[in-house]
Amino acid sequence: MNLVLFEASEIGQPLPLADPRANHILRVLRRGEGGVFDAGVVDGPRGKATVVSVGGGHLAFTFEGTAEPPPADAIDLVVALPRPQTARKILNEAASLGVARIRFFRSEKGEPGYASSTLWSSGEWRRHLVEGAAQAFDTRLPGVAHDASLEESIAGLPDSGSRIALDNYEAARRLVPEGVTLPVALAFGPERGWSARERELLRSRGFSLAHLGSRVLRTETAVVAAVAIAKARS
Repeated sequence: MNLVLFEASEIGQPLPLADPRANHILRVLRRGEGGVFDAGVVDGPRGKATVVSVGGGHLAFTFEGTAEPPPADAIDLVVALPRPQTARKILNEAASLGVARIRFFRSEKGEPGYASSTLWSSGEWRRHLVEGAAQAFDTRLPGVAHDASLEESIAGLPDSGSRIALDNYEAARRLVPEGVTLPVALAFGPERGWSARERELLRSRGFSLAHLGSRVLRTETAVVAAVAIAKARS
């Protein structure tokens, strides 16, 4: 991790030595008492933390914020709820890339059981956002929503900017930076592809279909590639 992130409620509280962040501070960064390291508050300021003491099973530290996080890029992701291992990668990479929001929806061709994964019920999903932000030396996390349908996800999007759905089957053009206007909503279907009704809905709500070339990509790879193209406009 390039930035050690803490929840606001953890500032001023001893950090258990069993916490992976304590191990990182002591073993990877090699900071002992008096040592200074880069830290931040989730969705808050970034700054410097100082190790005050190590003992009794805890690491005590102080934190001084020096800079507020930059605004997130005006990029919304609309993603058909994927298998949990794929969702973990998307959460991490999207946070690292600095998108504004991720809206997961239950698609017509998707697997309904993915929604009941412990990834979502245990709160694990947030840890992957924090890890992605820490990697990017940022404190801001994308907003995450769970929608019952594609229609509900679209209803939660900004009204302005581009709307682009990735589709290897019916898209006639390649996604390029020149075709993107921020803010932008990027939609990704399930492994089995969009249903005919979903394509019709996307088109009726202002989405154009685009592809990333002839190769069939994993969803998490397509997300990273499409966001990178969109960020070329920011």
